[in-house]
Amino acid sequence: MNPQKQPNMRRGFGGGGPGGMIGVPGAKPIHTKATLRKFGKYLKPYTFKLSIVVFFAVTSTVFAIVSPRLLGNMTNDIVDGFVAGQAYDKVIASLPRGVSLPANTTGAQLVDRMPASVSDKIPSAQLAQLKTIDFSHGRPGINFNDIAIIAFWLIGLYVLSALFSYILGWVMTSVSQNLVYRLRQDISRKINRMPLSYFDKHSYGEVISRVTNDVDTISQSLNQSATQIITSIITIIGILVMMFTISWQLTIVALVILPLSLGVLSLIVKSSQGFFVGQQASLGKLDGHIEEMFSGHVVMRTYNGERQSIDKFAQINHQLFKDGWKAQFTSGLLMPIMQFIGNLGFVGVAVLGGWLAINGRLGIGDIQAFIQYMNQFTQPIMQTANVANVMQATVAAGERVFDFLDEAEDVKYEITAQLPVKIKGAVRFENVSFSYNPGTLVVNNFSAEIKPGQKVAIVGPTGAGKTTIVNLLMRFYEIDDGAILIDNVNSRSVERAAVRQLFGMVLQDTWLFNGTIADNIAYGRDHVSRSAIIEAAKAAHVDHFIKTLPAGYDTILGEDADNISAGEKQLLTIARAMLANAPMLILDEATSSVDTRTEALIQSAMNKLTLGRTSFVIAHRLSTIRNADLILVMQAGNIVEQGTHDQLIKNNGFYAKLYSSQFGDADIIN
Repeated sequence: MNPQKQPNMRRGFGGGGPGGMIGVPGAKPIHTKATLRKFGKYLKPYTFKLSIVVFFAVTSTVFAIVSPRLLGNMTNDIVDGFVAGQAYDKVIASLPRGVSLPANTTGAQLVDRMPASVSDKIPSAQLAQLKTIDFSHGRPGINFNDIAIIAFWLIGLYVLSALFSYILGWVMTSVSQNLVYRLRQDISRKINRMPLSYFDKHSYGEVISRVTNDVDTISQSLNQSATQIITSIITIIGILVMMFTISWQLTIVALVILPLSLGVLSLIVKSSQGFFVGQQASLGKLDGHIEEMFSGHVVMRTYNGERQSIDKFAQINHQLFKDGWKAQFTSGLLMPIMQFIGNLGFVGVAVLGGWLAINGRLGIGDIQAFIQYMNQFTQPIMQTANVANVMQATVAAGERVFDFLDEAEDVKYEITAQLPVKIKGAVRFENVSFSYNPGTLVVNNFSAEIKPGQKVAIVGPTGAGKTTIVNLLMRFYEIDDGAILIDNVNSRSVERAAVRQLFGMVLQDTWLFNGTIADNIAYGRDHVSRSAIIEAAKAAHVDHFIKTLPAGYDTILGEDADNISAGEKQLLTIARAMLANAPMLILDEATSSVDTRTEALIQSAMNKLTLGRTSFVIAHRLSTIRNADLILVMQAGNIVEQGTHDQLIKNNGFYAKLYSSQFGDADIIN
C-alpha cells in the first residue's frame, strides 16, 4: 500500500511507497577527529603543495618575528649614542678651563674622571653603559650608518615576509579550491548512486543545502583557517624564543596570562560548538522548506496555504535566528575578553620592564621589542580563538557533507550477464516480493508474463502498487525476493544503466529543464541532428506549435516551462521518448488535465510511440486501456486478475467493479 506522498517528494517517478520529509538532524556533538581524518584524505594528493605552504608560512613568520628584535637594536643604538654624547658633554663641561681629555680615553677612564657632582646625577645603568664606550675618537653620538644598515635589513625582511605570504596564499587557495571542487564532484556522483529511498526520507532542499551552503562554508574558511593555524603556531613558538632571549623575567609575566587565555578560549568554544551545528542544521531545514514551497507554490496557493507556509517558515527562521545569534554572540565574546586579558599582561610587562631598565639590566629598545612581541604573542592566541570558531563551522559543515557521502548506496550486484544486442521486449515477473520498510510487503509474490510488443495496462486503486511495479522494473528499487527477466535475462545480473536504457518514459508529471526546446527533446542523447529532433516533434504533433514560437526550436523554456501549456509540455516529453527510440515504454496516463483536442493529439502521439514496442501503461481512466493486450489488475500489492478488457468484464470480478464505479453498468454492457 502506498502511503500518502509529501508535496515535494517523488517515489520513483510517480509516487507510491512511504514518503515524508525528515528534517536535518538537530544540534549534536560533532565527531571532530573523524571529520578531520576525512579532510586529511582529501588533502593527501596535495601533500607537496601543502609542504610548500608550510615552508613559506614558517619562513614568512620567522622574518616577521625577527623584525621587532632588529627594531629594538636600532632603538638601543639611538638611545645609547644619545646618552653617551650627553654624558661626554657633561664631563667636558665639568673639566677645569684649559684641561682636556687625553687621547685614547676609555669609557671607564671617563667615568673615573667624573666629579661626584656629575656622576651622582647619572643613573647607575647609564654609568655602566658609559664604561663600555670608546671615547678615543672624540665625542660619541648616534651612528647613523649602523642605523641605516639595520633599516635596510628591516625593509628587506618586511618585503620578503610579504612576498612569501603572497605565495603561500596563492598556493593554499589553489589547494582549497581544488578540494572544494572534488567535494562537489563527489557529491554530484554520490547523488546518482543513492537509492531513491534516501530522497523519500530527505527533502530536496536538504540535499541542495549540503551541495551549496555546507560546501561554501568549507570553501570560505578552509583557505584562511589553514594558513592561520600554521602561522599562529610558528608565531607563538618563535616569539617565546625571542622573548626568553630578551628577558626571562618579563617572559614569565607574559606567560602568566596564557593559562587564563586558554581557559577562556576552551570555555567559549565548548559552549558555542552546539550552536554552530544547530545553525547549519536550521539552515538546511530552511532551504528545504523554501524549495518545497517554490516547487509546489501552485498547490500551496490553491489551498490557501500561504499562512501555514509563512508560519512554518517563521518557526524555522526563528530557530535559525536563535542558533545563529547564540553562535555569533558567543564567538563575538572571544575578541574583547582576549584583549582584556592581553592588556593585563601589558601592565605587568610595563611595570617590571621599567624597573629592570632603571637598574641597567635591560635597554629601552629591548623593552620596546618585548612589548611588540607581547602584542604579537596575544595576537596569534586571538587568531587561534577566531580560527577555532571558524573551524567549528567548517567541521560542522564537513561532517554533514561527509555524512552524506557515507550514506548507503544502491546495492551493487555482480554483473554476470549481458542483454541481447537486439531487445525483443519480453518481460517476466517471477514471484516478486518487495517492501519499502522491512516487514511490510507492498508487492507480494507477484508473477506475470509480458510478450514482446504487448501493451500492458496496470490498474488498481490508489496504493495498490501500480507505480511500485514499474519502479522495480526500472530498478529504482531492488526486489526483496524473486526475479524480473527481460528477454530471459535477469535484470539484476546486468548494469542498472543498461536496464534503464531500454525504456522510454512519458510521465504524468512532465519535467522540462531550463534550456531550448530542441535541447529538451534531445535530452539524454548526444550529437543528435536537428532534422531528427524535428521528425520526433512532428510524430508527437508538436512541430506546428513549436514553429509558432518566435525562436522556434531555439525558444528558451523557463525552469517551470510556464510559457507553454500542460498539454504542450506532455507532447514535448512524448517527442523526447520518440527520439530515444527505446524498445520498451513506460506511460503514466497524462490526458486527465488537458482539453479534448489536446487529449486527442496526445493519445494519437502515444499510439505512434507504442507501435511495435512493449509498453507498460499506468492507467487511471480505464476507458483509455480497453484495447490493451493485457490488463494487470492489482490490489494490495497482488495481481488479483489479468486478461483483456472483454475477458475481465465477463469475469465480473474486481476489474468489473472498478470499471462500473467509473462508467456505470450501462457502459459495461455496451
